[in-house]
Amino acid sequence: MKRFGRSLKYVYLGVMLLFLYLPIVYLIVFSFNSFHVNRGNVDYTNIGKCTGFTLSNYADVFTGEAGKALLLTLEIALISSVVATIIGTAAAIGINSMKKRSRSAVLSVSQLPMVNPDLVTGITFMMLFAFVNSLLANVNIKISDFGKLLIAHISFSIPYVIFSVLPRLKQSSDMLYEAALDLGCSPFQALLKAVIPDIMPGISSGFIMALTMSLDDFVVSYFVSDLRSTLSIYIYSRAAHGTKGVNPALATIIFIPLVTMLLIVNLRRLAKEREYEIQNKKVKMKK
Repeated sequence: MKRFGRSLKYVYLGVMLLFLYLPIVYLIVFSFNSFHVNRGNVDYTNIGKCTGFTLSNYADVFTGEAGKALLLTLEIALISSVVATIIGTAAAIGINSMKKRSRSAVLSVSQLPMVNPDLVTGITFMMLFAFVNSLLANVNIKISDFGKLLIAHISFSIPYVIFSVLPRLKQSSDMLYEAALDLGCSPFQALLKAVIPDIMPGISSGFIMALTMSLDDFVVSYFVSDLRSTLSIYIYSRAAHGTKGVNPALATIIFIPLVTMLLIVNLRRLAKEREYEIQNKKVKMKK
């Protein structure tokens, strides 16, 4: 009976993973299929059928409007993720040092962008930028679409960084910072050389989360920018206007960097855990 229950657990886990990742695997495999890409148009009449292996889908990714949208998406995602990680980490350190009541109040406010519907957030940013541009028009200054996208993506990514770093800060000891000060470090040096390395797994997780949210965003970008700016808006605009199709290699190229970063972070964490176990064994052998 125990063997049956154990086998049932593995079957359930396999079905769940298959349900989650089969569409992604299908997308990656058929991104090499010949869909007759021509000037950005894709023929999906033979979708599901292997019509021949080709690399032309990936060659055409960086050309035309699709290439511009992809490069802009990656640029916005990288810059906004780095800035959001820096601001979110600093905010998490400050929140962690607050008293219980103040911390609860700030965390409640910080959580609002995470639970707020994207539609409300997008419309709010649209109205905010319209108001700011109307004020700046008096001095002949205007926030560009790139600037609006960057500010919006940084704003909704910061809470995810905060809630990724805070658990790691709670696990860390306050004595580490004080010990660095006692050893002659300045407060800034203690922060960089003692606190930041200790919470780096949380910072890495926050950066990946911010990057994912930026790449995945559509609604907020749609309301604050022009019609065909980021990749998600580009794909939507082509589908909404009845265009023949979108190059399937676009989604695969976005997916690969995220998987690579997750593998690097997880492998690094496993290596550190293994090193920690080896050190513990050496200490026990000496005893």
